[in-house]
Amino acid sequence: MASSPCGNSNFDSGLEIKTRSVEQTLIPLVSQITTLINHKDKPKKSERTLAAIHRVGQAVSVAVGRFVAVGEAIATENQELKDEMGQACFEARRAGDAIAQLTDVGSVVSSQSDGRVTVFSDRTGMVKAARLLLSSVTKVLVLADRIVIKQIITSRNKVLVTLDHLERVSTFQEFVQIFSQFGNEMVEFAHLTGDRQNDLKDEKKKARMAAARAVLEKCTMMLLTASKTCLRHPDCESARINKDAVFHRMRCALEQVIEIVTEARSCGENKILPASIYNGIKDFKSSVECLRENLYSLSPQGMGSQLEALVERTEDFTDSAYTSHEQRQAILGLCQLARQDTQQLVHAWVEAQSVHAKEATEDMEVAILKTCQSVSDLRRELHKVAVVRASDLLKVHGEQLPLRALKAAGAEGNLEAVAEYSHTLTEQKEQLVETCRLLCHVSGTEPLEITCIHAEETFHVIGPQIISAAQTLALHPSSKIAKENLEVFCEAWESQLCDMALLLREINDVFEGRRGDKRPYLSLPRPGKHSANLKTAKAVKLDAEEQTSMAKLGLELRLLSSDVDTEVEKWEEQEHDIVRQSQSLASMAYNMHLFTRGEGLLKTTLDLFHQAEVLSEEGLQLCSSLRTFSTQLVDEEKSVVMTEMEKLVALCQQLQMGAKTPVQGKTATFQKVDSSIQTTRAILTVVLSLLPFCNKLNRKYKSERSSLGSPQDWRERQDASTPVKEEGALNGKSSNGFGVKSLEQHMASLNLLESK
Repeated sequence: MASSPCGNSNFDSGLEIKTRSVEQTLIPLVSQITTLINHKDKPKKSERTLAAIHRVGQAVSVAVGRFVAVGEAIATENQELKDEMGQACFEARRAGDAIAQLTDVGSVVSSQSDGRVTVFSDRTGMVKAARLLLSSVTKVLVLADRIVIKQIITSRNKVLVTLDHLERVSTFQEFVQIFSQFGNEMVEFAHLTGDRQNDLKDEKKKARMAAARAVLEKCTMMLLTASKTCLRHPDCESARINKDAVFHRMRCALEQVIEIVTEARSCGENKILPASIYNGIKDFKSSVECLRENLYSLSPQGMGSQLEALVERTEDFTDSAYTSHEQRQAILGLCQLARQDTQQLVHAWVEAQSVHAKEATEDMEVAILKTCQSVSDLRRELHKVAVVRASDLLKVHGEQLPLRALKAAGAEGNLEAVAEYSHTLTEQKEQLVETCRLLCHVSGTEPLEITCIHAEETFHVIGPQIISAAQTLALHPSSKIAKENLEVFCEAWESQLCDMALLLREINDVFEGRRGDKRPYLSLPRPGKHSANLKTAKAVKLDAEEQTSMAKLGLELRLLSSDVDTEVEKWEEQEHDIVRQSQSLASMAYNMHLFTRGEGLLKTTLDLFHQAEVLSEEGLQLCSSLRTFSTQLVDEEKSVVMTEMEKLVALCQQLQMGAKTPVQGKTATFQKVDSSIQTTRAILTVVLSLLPFCNKLNRKYKSERSSLGSPQDWRERQDASTPVKEEGALNGKSSNGFGVKSLEQHMASLNLLESK
């Protein structure tokens, strides 16, 4: 919490709030306590004000009682926390009772005549009770959060045990049986870690968690085919190497997840973020601009060293064999200009110090501006070089020529051709790895830097895995499982290229000062991808003519998606169900827009139809939230919301039925695509009309709500949610499968995820 109403943010030592759910649970309590403590600022109080204070105090007490009941139930179920939780609950109940007593003022007359001590005469007592309540409630929440962490660790341990069994199996029958168990355990782990990822406040930790979970998702499929290939060809060395690499990468990703949730320090934490040029320029400009306020904030030598360290990092660009002569000269020229401007600044700075100036002189001010401009120009040039390099590579690799050649050579049993094309793929891999490193330098935010590092590591690992899979196929060209295995690794390569294209767009958004669109679901469910037989429905891509005819409709979807994002930004409560579900709809609609352009993760019509199903489910969840929201409204307001909600229900059902209806033939498939996007557009139009109206009403009624949300409220919200679907190991991040689950819901029913 940023602060408490008592003016002390550290109301309990050792309790650092690291998740949004704990923070959001405390916000209404802090609001109520603030109301009680600040009431004395108004010396004259009407009977209505006194009654309101009395209601707030009683509401806090009742809500705390319910809250404590949940905490005590958790203590009973978790013996290792029984004493700590019991003490925290006892203190919370005592503080709640004290607040109830202090606000039980009756009428002004009675409080004056019977001499009782109330909040009006015992402000110190109220502050003391408030501090105790905030401290104890926070401790209950943090202890409950430890249980969530324990669930993740327990789930990881189950996955590791099964992973060990999988690695040692010797028969297909045993493998299929254990892999089925492994898939279920990975689904549970995916749900738990997905919730945790969304709940984390630290954006760097969220990005690291997303990277680790992406590895686990993709490696689950690779593990299946690599293991089957090894079982089919037990004496094949390349098949064994292929399988061992997958198992090793999965174990590393599992370990990284646990490091993040337990905040364990390891080599990964310390070296995850190498020094980037963006941060170097940002720090250098900050040092230069600080001279305006303090001429003695650092030494001239220190500034010179800072600039040289920054220039040294540009060698990743200038030393690259893929940087053109013109680009290299431009970078070196800008580095030299930055040195010259810095020297002029140092000269003006020393002169100002010699006359004991207290602030920057006019010459210094000019030099500061020129120095900041020159390093900004350097950043702009480096950004251009990295982005152009990445864009060019993505265009070249989009044709997948080496992958196609490797598949063909492997199927022909041509080991020489496999060796030749493997060399070509290795060169492409090195180019991509280096380009990811350059993008990391200019990405602009630490989460994006982490995503760049993840992309770099992924290309570095998958390249050799594709080669070993191709070698296995070349040795056993008639093996269906070896061919399938190579296909899976090639798909993982293509998927990472798509992720890189999305990453490139986000880096551009940051550089140009745009907020950027919501990141599409990077864990999109692909029907059948994680089943044992891998038989999927036929999927096709739109041809150029169809994409052209879809362009206008796709653009409308893109604009509506941005409009929805703009509206939800206006909400004060960013964790409100209506906000989160609207954001999810906008994100999925943006995915569909990218599909009409032949970009993004939706590669085939099958992907699009599945995305439409998930979008319709999320739309129906939004309808459920709107129905709950409408219960607090008066008749006229409720009528407007319910009317629009009924339109939304009908459209979501229409989209769902259309997406599930099978079609045959190119024309029918295209018509189904057109219908899905048209209906999605209509859904977003309704959502866009509802958002500002609901926001206005939410603000209105928020000021009138005076009671702290109780555990009973948490249960009702949880009962209203849709159960998570288990479509297979590490299925994608459908909104209700991987959405934010607040800690209140965990507290109300901690066994929910375990029962899945």
